[in-house]
Amino acid sequence: MRKSGWLSLFLAAMAVVQAGAAQQLRLFIWSEYIDPAIVKQFEAQFDCKVTIDLYEEAESMLAKVQGGGVSLYDVVVPPDHLVKAMVALNLLAPLRHENVPNLKNLDARFANPPYDRGNKFTAAYQWGTVGVFYRAEPGVKVAESWSLFFDASKQMKPFGLIDSQRDLIGAALKFKGHSLNSTDPMQLREARDLVLEAKKRSTSFDGSVAAKNKVVAKGLKAGIVYSGEAARGMTDDKATRYFIPKEGSQIWQDNLAVLAKAPNRDLAEKFINFMLDARVGAQLSKFTQFATPNAEARKLLGPEELSNPAIYPPASVMEKLEFLEDLGAKSRLYDEVWIQIKTR
Repeated sequence: MRKSGWLSLFLAAMAVVQAGAAQQLRLFIWSEYIDPAIVKQFEAQFDCKVTIDLYEEAESMLAKVQGGGVSLYDVVVPPDHLVKAMVALNLLAPLRHENVPNLKNLDARFANPPYDRGNKFTAAYQWGTVGVFYRAEPGVKVAESWSLFFDASKQMKPFGLIDSQRDLIGAALKFKGHSLNSTDPMQLREARDLVLEAKKRSTSFDGSVAAKNKVVAKGLKAGIVYSGEAARGMTDDKATRYFIPKEGSQIWQDNLAVLAKAPNRDLAEKFINFMLDARVGAQLSKFTQFATPNAEARKLLGPEELSNPAIYPPASVMEKLEFLEDLGAKSRLYDEVWIQIKTR
């Protein structure tokens, strides 16, 4: 009887604690990719706690989600080229549109994407480009080309290479005049050899944020980064610059998605709807310095953001950009090249 009484009291106490505990949203996202003030606003509005885990590279995110993260996290931020694969692997839950009415705020160019028709699983988060962030020197003209990494006679030392499979191999492919979605074995070997030669002359493999920080800290003269990191870096250090190489580069779109076994699916959809609010969307892009896919949020941005070519490239540059595509089974060709790059 005494044990039974103590057990009853314990269970009652635990019920009280659990009843008073705030809901928890578990977010898995790229580093430096959400304004902490936005997180606090969401917590206050929905009486919840947001916990955040970070990643620097898309393939590592996918591996962690497959390795158990699908039931650990609520919201993830996959890039365009991984959405189809994550759907095929049953890693994403369908969005219940009745819970995400702010989907209507998306610009038509970024809604209903080819990798997720009807936004069945995702909602656009931010978009941007991949390019070169470097430290300018007075009187020194820089060739706006991928040759800064792949031509020893034109390199800026010290330089780093981006620690991202499709981004780095894609840069080498563009330098040689190929599509960054090429599955031609000869073209991929050519790109591999270019990267391996550049690796010998480089100082490091870095995520985009780390490369930006190293250029600002004068540890690197040049690195491959995403546009938002570059825009923030140029704000921090007026001697830094960003360009999209003349050979062309990548345009990308990141997305908000709910994981298939999310512990709190309802709160996850509230979070996505909150992020699609016009005011929140504008606040987000002012913080990240990436471009917004939210048409209503864009109306709240000023000329400082909208006229910045690092964030919103001119039409002549946009014509040279490609989206990464889901290559299906042929993605193994990139896996093989990447293993060779990282181990040789």
